[in-house]
Amino acid sequence: MSSPLRTAAVAALLLAGAVACGDKTGEEKSTSSSSSASAAADDATGGSAAARIEAVNETMRTTTFSAVGTSTAYDGALQDMTWNPQQGLHIQISGTIGGNMYCQDGVTYISSNLFAASLKQQGQEITVPADLDDVYVTTKSGQGCDAYFALSPTGRYAPSDDATVNGTPARAVKVSASASATDTYYVSAKDPAYLLKLKSTRDGRTSSTTYVDFGKKKTVTLPAADKTMAMDAFRARVGS
Repeated sequence: MSSPLRTAAVAALLLAGAVACGDKTGEEKSTSSSSSASAAADDATGGSAAARIEAVNETMRTTTFSAVGTSTAYDGALQDMTWNPQQGLHIQISGTIGGNMYCQDGVTYISSNLFAASLKQQGQEITVPADLDDVYVTTKSGQGCDAYFALSPTGRYAPSDDATVNGTPARAVKVSASASATDTYYVSAKDPAYLLKLKSTRDGRTSSTTYVDFGKKKTVTLPAADKTMAMDAFRARVGS
C-alpha cells in the first residue's frame, strides 16, 4: 500500500511539471452520438483534431525546443522548459519559488525544495534536512517524458480561438478535464506540426506558455548521481 508521502509525491511531480489535463474517465463516458457530433464539427472546420494532435505530438517528441511561461502550479512563478529527445527534459522554476525538475527515460528528478513546496500546496508539509537541500528526489513516472508537453487525444478544435502566434497562423485545440481545468493549445495551421502556445486554467489560476527554438541545439544535463536520492530513501529521511 502506498504511503501518504509517496501518493502525494506522485501528485507533486505532476503539479510541478504542469502536465496538461486529459480526462480519460470523461472520454470513456462519451456516447457514440456525442463523438459523432464532435467529429462532424471537426470536419466542418477543416480536418480532424485527432490527426493534427497526433502529428504535433510526434513532431514535438522528436524535435528539440524550449518554452517559457507562467505556471498554474505556483502563483507568480515562471517556468523555463528545455527538451532534447536524446537527453531529456529540464524545467526550471523561478520567481516566487525556485527549483528544477528533470526527466529522462521515464524517471523524474525534482529538486528537494521544489518537491517540498509542491507537497505543501497539497496540504502536506515536510522538513527537508539541511544536507538534502541540493538533492534531487527521483521517481519513475510510469510514462514518457513527453507527457509533460503532449496534447491529449481528446482535444477538439475551437475555431473562435484561432490566432497568430509569433507570426505563425495557429489553430486552437481545447481540452477540458472539468469546468475548472481547461487547456487551449495553439498548434501550427500548416506543417511542420508544432505546438506554439498553451493557455491553461486550473481552479481560477491561469498560465500561458510559448514554445520556440524548434530544431535548435539544446543541452539537458541531469543532476550528478551523487546528488540524487530515490523516493524510498528520501521518505526514510523526512518521514512518511
